[in-house]
Amino acid sequence: MGIIEAKNLVFEYIRRDEEGNVEGITRAVDEVNLDIRQGDFVAILGHNGSGKSTLAKHINAIHYPTEGTVWVDGKDTSDDANLWEIRQEAGMVFQNPDNQIIGQVVEEDVGFGPENLGVPTAEIWERVEESLKAVGMYEFRKHSPNKLSGGQKQRVSIAGVIAMHPKCIVLDEPTAMLDPNGRKEVIRAVRALNDVERITIILITHYMEEIIHADRVFVMDKGKIAMEGTPREIFSQVEKLKDLRLDVPQVTLLAHELGKSGLDIPKGILTCEELAAALGLPKKK
Repeated sequence: MGIIEAKNLVFEYIRRDEEGNVEGITRAVDEVNLDIRQGDFVAILGHNGSGKSTLAKHINAIHYPTEGTVWVDGKDTSDDANLWEIRQEAGMVFQNPDNQIIGQVVEEDVGFGPENLGVPTAEIWERVEESLKAVGMYEFRKHSPNKLSGGQKQRVSIAGVIAMHPKCIVLDEPTAMLDPNGRKEVIRAVRALNDVERITIILITHYMEEIIHADRVFVMDKGKIAMEGTPREIFSQVEKLKDLRLDVPQVTLLAHELGKSGLDIPKGILTCEELAAALGLPKKK
């Protein structure tokens, strides 16, 4: 069993009228199966309403399955007795960093989580230092979060999760409210955590360019997993991605169109460098 496993997971939203009568049921997650290994970098893609964020909330036991089972490090998320341990092992980062930052000073905010866990004071400060260094925010430790950029705030949010020493971090569209530079900052920090610390990363996003370094990609549509594979395998299917109402990175789309026009271009081009090599262009010095 991996660090995260879901078997036949179903989640339904029940709509009720003012008197409490059921008006309708929406199946947001429909028979999903996942097996994510410790140290994996997994991306979950999908358009708005595809079920990807609802799925993410099951990993942190914010939602409980309507049917099926989710395990985090072997613990059933629907068992209330496991809730405390699950939320220590699977940290969560949301879209809006302002909703997660509560301290008046960066280092105090990062130390809030381990303090609630009863970590001794000396160890809390060690964790704060290592966490801020891991996301490249140590020099801002004495700053007010209100004076940081969106990307910097989100990196502080991630540091706050890291300080609780989770085995897995779930990031639910963490760059959705950021500008392009902020998005790059956050994804760079997330990749470093995966590469260096071997923390399992589950990235929920609709920005296709953010997934090119993932180990595996799941594409969701109407609550189901519509596609699964490596980034190259996913980007090799441009027309199917378009059918699922997903954008494709410009370089991948350009390579796809060049291939359709008759040029010998491999499928699943991920970067400008790969396209240049495929076209026989000289490398930049």
